[in-house]
Amino acid sequence: MIKFLLKGILRDRSRSLLPIIVVSIGVFLTIVMSAWMKGIFTDMIDMNANFTTGHVKIMTRAYAENSNQMPLDLALLGIDELKQNLEKDYPDMEWVSRINFGGLLDVPDKNGETRAQGPAACKAIDFFHNPKEIERMNISKSLVKGSIPKKPGEAIISDEFAEKFGVKLGEDVTLFGSTMNGSMLFKTFTVCGTIRFGMTMLDRGAILMDISDAQLALDMENGSTEILGYFNDGNYDKLKVEEVTNTFNSKYSKENDEFSPQMHKLEEQSGLGDYLAMADGMIGMMITFFVIAMSIVLWNTGLLGGLRRYTEYGIRLALGEEKKHIYKTMIYEAILIGIIGSVLGTILGLGMAYYLQEVGLDFSEMTKNISMMMPPIYRATIFPDLFYIGFIPGLIAMVSGNALAGLTIYKRKTSQLFKELEV
Repeated sequence: MIKFLLKGILRDRSRSLLPIIVVSIGVFLTIVMSAWMKGIFTDMIDMNANFTTGHVKIMTRAYAENSNQMPLDLALLGIDELKQNLEKDYPDMEWVSRINFGGLLDVPDKNGETRAQGPAACKAIDFFHNPKEIERMNISKSLVKGSIPKKPGEAIISDEFAEKFGVKLGEDVTLFGSTMNGSMLFKTFTVCGTIRFGMTMLDRGAILMDISDAQLALDMENGSTEILGYFNDGNYDKLKVEEVTNTFNSKYSKENDEFSPQMHKLEEQSGLGDYLAMADGMIGMMITFFVIAMSIVLWNTGLLGGLRRYTEYGIRLALGEEKKHIYKTMIYEAILIGIIGSVLGTILGLGMAYYLQEVGLDFSEMTKNISMMMPPIYRATIFPDLFYIGFIPGLIAMVSGNALAGLTIYKRKTSQLFKELEV
């Protein structure tokens, strides 16, 4: 029977072409939008993980409560020993120390007098001993001029700041602020490069230095504001993170000690948990929307097809075929059309998703005034679910649309068949 129905679908294009086109378009849109939404949220999560949150982050309990203020006096101390314990307890993760703090960047003139000043977002990472940190933050590719710091006393500043105040490579800038102990901070750096991340919040006044320079300037020997943990395979795993966080906090974190270290999961920081939930929810809502929309369209298509095939159904009933059997053949036919349309839509959708994954769409002009950390180029992400997710709206919509339209078969009255056939 399936072979017979398939021949009918292929030979009678007037009854199958439009439904196949409708299903293909719906599946195509489902695939592309699912891949793109997944890619956007994945890029946002990865960017925040690489720059600020890690897959997990360790801070003191007191620092975590006031992390937006970056209180240096509540920073972690004795980080070398803590990192050794972490590497022993969790060998499948990489642990890195960073220091985040704020200050005022002073640009002197040729006489040493202040020529320009501006607020600075300071970030200290391990430039000298951990090349993965440079790669993780995409520093090499984001450099506009110069090079990364190679010796103590060198720093990278944002290209926007350098252009605004006329800072050239090799010139000195002075960072003003306060140390961990509350005393005044005056530290001079030589500008070895300028950088543009493509994110407004980082490009306005960032300065990057090696963590050893920051520890010396801030009186923070063997200390950092945070320790970030990353899985070696680069993938964020909720179940593993839950296990790591629970075991660490039960072993090291003490409720009565505000300076004891406490580990936080990625989704517990910066509202990223809401974004993860939103990503899953939006994909589900999108599939539901396309199922309902296509069902309505295909229902109408089925009704039109049913009117055109009204005489055919009458002849089949007059020859003694049961209404139930005719209805079943309609459903089987709908399933075959749904499969054909879903396959075509999936192939086209995966092709477009691959293009968006490799090329992406540049929204940097639209996001330049947004303070939240967002990627300038939005890309799709191809994930395993895409290979079957389109069949959900494709089959459900096609079958439900034809099932509703096929109910007209049961309304046919045998007593009127011969009168219709005579006409």
